[in-house]
Amino acid sequence: MEIQFSDNIPQYLPSIVFNNNDKNIVLLVKTKAEKLENSLRQNAIIQLKTDYLQNIKQDSNKDIPFGMLVDLEETNIFSLTEEQNIKNSISLKTNDILSIYDPEFSQKRIFNFHLETLVKSWLRDLAHHWNSDSPPAYEEVAKIGLLSLMEGEEHTYRIRN
Repeated sequence: MEIQFSDNIPQYLPSIVFNNNDKNIVLLVKTKAEKLENSLRQNAIIQLKTDYLQNIKQDSNKDIPFGMLVDLEETNIFSLTEEQNIKNSISLKTNDILSIYDPEFSQKRIFNFHLETLVKSWLRDLAHHWNSDSPPAYEEVAKIGLLSLMEGEEHTYRIRN
């Protein structure tokens, strides 16, 4: 599926899109290589959902089930379907997840491209177990229903920064 994005809110366009084998999008990811305060994090999540609801969903005939916001401190995974918003959301410590793929993650300056690369590595590990039989946050991602949409599915790819 090809998506056309509006330039109305360019800072909230997804950094990564994860497709299943049928080319349906199951996850939109936005990365921010900074530590966001809680209010800014919530605003970024709302803006990503708004951008999705206003621009992406109207170009797609299927719902996109999940969104993810990753900053240097927290990784928030949330439902993009209105009926399951609270049930299907989790908050994880980014360092706990990504330090498996870069042991110096918490000791060095991280730029957005590197953050995206680490997130892609984690998502591929969840889908294909290339690095671990039980990748970081495996149980949590399974519990909200995202893992079943990812395992054995296609790789992630970048839309634009």
